[in-house]
Amino acid sequence: MTDLTFSNLAARPEFIGTIADRMWHAWWKESGAPLAAVLGHLREFKTDAIPLGLVAHREDEFVGSALLIDNDLDDRPQYSPWLAALWVEPEARSRGVAVELSERIVAEAAALGHDKIYLCAVPEKAAYYAARGWSEIEREVGPHELVVFVKATGPSTAA
Repeated sequence: MTDLTFSNLAARPEFIGTIADRMWHAWWKESGAPLAAVLGHLREFKTDAIPLGLVAHREDEFVGSALLIDNDLDDRPQYSPWLAALWVEPEARSRGVAVELSERIVAEAAALGHDKIYLCAVPEKAAYYAARGWSEIEREVGPHELVVFVKATGPSTAA
């Protein structure tokens, strides 16, 4: 993984098409949403505010991405912000890329003043996130029966 670069998506817009394609096929296509909607959404991303995205790459080769957005689950509008659309290309999986992307998104949330961050996942992925320090707060949310997690963005300030 030492040969990877992690860049802000707004600074590397050439990756928007690839990320939109991966997101659309993985999460949006089934709902009937057009690919153009995903592209439009990603083109609005910022460098220093939500929504923002990070892309892992080797020079111009896409390896993975993750997003920091206001809300990833319509059923839980009270939770914000969210780590969303964590994606690593199949040939790069199990090499720590997803962990690095998610840790960097957590750090971005902290830098923007958020003391916690949320994510949702299918039940089959729950053990993966729990093993990486995410705390489960809800199960069976929404039509896909998602698991909702929370993670503190920095050291605890509780006395």
